[in-house]
Amino acid sequence: MDIVIVAQYLRNIEDFEGNNSRFIYIAKELIKEGIDSVEIITSDFSHGKKQHFKSVGELKRIKITTCHESGYPKNVCLKRFGSHKELAKNIRLYLNERITPDLVYTAVPSLDVADVCASYCKRNNVKFVIDIQDLWPEAFRVVFNIPIISNIIFAPMKKQADRIYKAADRIVAVSKTYADRGKRVNMVCPKPEVIFLGTELETFDLYKGFVRKNRKDEILFAYCGTLGHSYDLTSTFDALSILQEKGIKYRFVIMGDGPLKNRFVEYARKKGINAEFTGTLNYPDMVRRLCECDIALNPIMHGAAQSIINKHADYVAAGLPIISTQESKEFRQLIDDYSMGFNCRNGEPKDMAEKMERLIYDEKLRLEMGKNARRCAQERFDRKYTYTKLAKIITSVV
Repeated sequence: MDIVIVAQYLRNIEDFEGNNSRFIYIAKELIKEGIDSVEIITSDFSHGKKQHFKSVGELKRIKITTCHESGYPKNVCLKRFGSHKELAKNIRLYLNERITPDLVYTAVPSLDVADVCASYCKRNNVKFVIDIQDLWPEAFRVVFNIPIISNIIFAPMKKQADRIYKAADRIVAVSKTYADRGKRVNMVCPKPEVIFLGTELETFDLYKGFVRKNRKDEILFAYCGTLGHSYDLTSTFDALSILQEKGIKYRFVIMGDGPLKNRFVEYARKKGINAEFTGTLNYPDMVRRLCECDIALNPIMHGAAQSIINKHADYVAAGLPIISTQESKEFRQLIDDYSMGFNCRNGEPKDMAEKMERLIYDEKLRLEMGKNARRCAQERFDRKYTYTKLAKIITSVV
């Protein structure tokens, strides 16, 4: 059996050591399931670093193929959509040249790449499985949301997304919210499978090593991820400023990079926030730094389309209580069900500061919520179990 995985955002493909990509993990699980041939098709452009990869690493028994795109300077810009169209065209050319596979498993977004895969599978009678990672155009409304005008501008993108969802023989998604969106227009395939992004706890625990948490003079807050439009670090700095005025000692460790980094750095400096911007870390280093912290922060902008995302898996795996401003009902419910932190009112730093202060002064509650977060990781996010199920779902379609 020959399976092709099309995953545009594969992180660091120069060295796969410590690469926590969902799709590399899926490919390895498919090999374990006895699949003869597994190929991952990806971009030669790093979305995170905004530069082209210089080389491609090797994975045992898994072929890695890169297709070219010109790239783009920012996450939200016209050049990005042009680059996606170029990549989609090159993937179409490559698929037409290779031997026809039995199944194509495609990440959504980007929409242009997924649309090409959908058309290819229909034309060649190939099984088509999609993995919904984010909702486009919904995600872009955080940056550009003008009543009526936005609907008109995003209408072609919505039509394209609907076409992709309808074409799928099976839908997988990283959250129920995303799965429900796909199923609304696909009335043929079975009930979508929700498999959180997750992480492999056994590997995560190896990376974290020995963690010291014997600081009596300060609390460490953690943030991991993109420094972009969907993440409300500004309100977080405002909340920390409130704590600062009360004489509470803390340090805010911010792991990641993105288009708004300079803006966030300047605002933190202006507010006098004790913040450490580490930049992008490789996964093992990020795990170690995260596990040294006491409280994880999940500040999501009002109206953001995100549901269950990468940082959630890392936060719960680290066993940290979570303070969240996210409006997603799915993640808010998860926090409440496991009693692993506090949901805050979005855009209200005072409410966020009050929740922070409660965890700072109640060490017993902080530790208890941290244990509950780890239990959530074991039950809902451990790839050792969830991705084995995912590989079986894929092979069952053929």
